[in-house]
Amino acid sequence: MSIQKEDLRAVRVNAKAASADELAPTLEKQTPPTLQKGEALVRVRSAGVNPSDVKAALGIMPQAVFPRTPGRDFAGVVVDGPSAWIGKEVWGSGGDVGITRDGSHAGWLVLPEAALREKPKNLSFEEAGSVGVPFITAYEGFRRSGMPQRGQTVAVMGANGKVGQAAVQLAAQAGAHVIAVRRGGGAWDGPSKGVHTIDAKTEDVAARMRELSDGKGAHLVFNTVGSPYFEAANKAMAKGATQIFISTIERPVPFDIFTFYRGMHTYVGIDTLALNCIETNERMEAMRAGFEAGTLQPFVVSPDAVFSLDQVLAVYKEVLSGASRRVVFNP
Repeated sequence: MSIQKEDLRAVRVNAKAASADELAPTLEKQTPPTLQKGEALVRVRSAGVNPSDVKAALGIMPQAVFPRTPGRDFAGVVVDGPSAWIGKEVWGSGGDVGITRDGSHAGWLVLPEAALREKPKNLSFEEAGSVGVPFITAYEGFRRSGMPQRGQTVAVMGANGKVGQAAVQLAAQAGAHVIAVRRGGGAWDGPSKGVHTIDAKTEDVAARMRELSDGKGAHLVFNTVGSPYFEAANKAMAKGATQIFISTIERPVPFDIFTFYRGMHTYVGIDTLALNCIETNERMEAMRAGFEAGTLQPFVVSPDAVFSLDQVLAVYKEVLSGASRRVVFNP
């Protein structure tokens, strides 16, 4: 069983670029792919644009292959493949999607059947397509380090970024005492309630985190930025605490081994590119109930942040420059 298919378009990157100015993605006609056994064809309705999508085009991701269609995140409708999935609305992401296999910045996306997961019914396609990489990164960090528990103190360093915002939501959903560290003051304006904020520009981060945790420090520190917060985060870790890393600016950092082992600390490194689409979407499925219940909220995708594929180069450059808004394609 299948639904009528048409020729659409796909973004193609034929070779890595040395800089953003040399990015040369093109648009090509995309004929509906022929499926192999165990595959499904998704009509993409929304596809988030992540920094990793664009960095792969620059050759920063060594596993990226060329030529290919970028795009890790997606939401859409299954139009061909296993009969039980035809017509169902799905969402997902993957460390291989758009990196080592053609991705979601296209009209058609081929996936293994095992990677299919139904999207939350209450999310629009634009909202569902925006969730992927940021929430997967936050969830995997917590999964690997031990999920936040009620009553624990969880500090999120770089909480203004997309992964930081997702980490705050996941920790708050678990009932943890959440401290959001960011550059800038004011009350927390995200969907989670009861979040304490620290302005890294004007406050002593480590001292303030100790104060907000009754002198005990944080049980979990999700460091989304890396080196700039490394020292402060170490000083604010409770006995037996874990710090999660997903990125850094400087690779070398001052590391006090004595403090590390006396504090019984653990460091966890996360690279979601190592998770294929099947593994990634198992994590997406674990978060679906939270989105359907409203304890997790998708990113706000304003109408002016939804772009056609014709605008691919401008969108890639905006995201690479550090766009604060969540940007998606509607192919």
